[in-house]
Amino acid sequence: MNNPANTVPERLLSRTGAIAIIVGIVIGAGIFKTPSMVAGITGDIGWMMSVWIIGSVISMAGALCYAELATTYPHAGGDYHFLFKAYGKNASFLYGWAKATVINTGSIALLAFVFGDYMTKVLPLGDYSSVIWALLIVIGLTLVNLIGIHASANVQTILTVLEVAGLLAIIVAGFGLMGAPLPAVEHAAFFSSTPPLGLLGLAMVFVLLTFGGWNESAYISAEVKGGSKTVVYVIVFSLLLITIIYLLVNWALISGLGMQQLASSKAAPADLLGLAFGPIGEKLLGLFVAVAALTSINATMIVGARTNFAMGEDWYGLRFMGRWEAKRGSPSLAYIVQGIICVALVCFGALQSDGFEAMVEFTAPVFWSFLFLVGISVFVLRFKHPHTKREFSVPLYPLTPLIFCASCGYLAYSSFAYAHSKGAVMISLYVMLVGVIALLFLRAKKEFLPK
Repeated sequence: MNNPANTVPERLLSRTGAIAIIVGIVIGAGIFKTPSMVAGITGDIGWMMSVWIIGSVISMAGALCYAELATTYPHAGGDYHFLFKAYGKNASFLYGWAKATVINTGSIALLAFVFGDYMTKVLPLGDYSSVIWALLIVIGLTLVNLIGIHASANVQTILTVLEVAGLLAIIVAGFGLMGAPLPAVEHAAFFSSTPPLGLLGLAMVFVLLTFGGWNESAYISAEVKGGSKTVVYVIVFSLLLITIIYLLVNWALISGLGMQQLASSKAAPADLLGLAFGPIGEKLLGLFVAVAALTSINATMIVGARTNFAMGEDWYGLRFMGRWEAKRGSPSLAYIVQGIICVALVCFGALQSDGFEAMVEFTAPVFWSFLFLVGISVFVLRFKHPHTKREFSVPLYPLTPLIFCASCGYLAYSSFAYAHSKGAVMISLYVMLVGVIALLFLRAKKEFLPK
């Protein structure tokens, strides 16, 4: 791919920084909410923990697929680059359009609303406090990322440490290691009841959504020091660390509250910290959730701007985004474009009854549909490039990518059904229709840069 600035991403990102970015994207505000939802759906300790373990296995299958793609075709464009290799410029443009206008920017706006909601409880800023906080954090973190990859990674590492510390506080409280003694809780035997298969599938949807985000590792594959072996290590280690934390958090909540109270609680971690540490524990949870949202916003910004950069490399009309600033180790104009779209989406969400819910309905159907196509690209690229050297090959091929693709297909269907039930599915489809029109316009003007 051509680069107007004659510079390309360098391997400046440390192993620790890369792990912090991935962990920060995945461990968001969801883990503070979904355990109680999964407990209510399954109604059984054995099935609840099994669903989380299965979710981890499916996520690891996807991570291994991405490890093969990222080490064979390392590029700052990540998924965009894989789709270009597999399906050509039309599919990759539509994915880049979706990432720039729906997937990444919508996720950032969604998390900004979470941050705003919790920060409003700490420091309200008037009638539109949540929206003001959301706008401030989008603008502030965009400015941090404009400084460069080192500043981005350092901020990400600090935020991730704080985020994990919050989850460790839940684990410590649940196991009665600190704070006031928790009341004794009686537990039914594992697998004493079996929920319907459909409910298990619904529980899996929430679990996989909580594990979502590990795929963004592809966007830093060309910037991690140490090359392919380090990229595989970072992806696998990050997901194993996330799995251990998630399982410990769930087991701590079960141990401290019991299945019945966990299932009925609207804020289970707050209830647990309240029992262990009193009112201050409940207030601290709000801070932990805000930090979790902040961590995911920053990490999503880092990887999202790299899709804009990749599109700028390929399309003459977008070449201003394809400038990589070597001193900063980042695509500055791509960050600015991303920030402007995020601000617009926050303003759009502010006009809805619930900004967070509006962003979920806006992003999920498109995200899972394109992730399904990335999974299929593992098969397509092996067929198209059978002699290409692969530093890492996904184990148990083709079973592993088949598991991943089936999971993505199911979540795409579920996301469309959910958005349709809310009457919101057409919003993201209209945005994608505009993307098709933009593609036709660029193709008509022959804007695609030659390879």
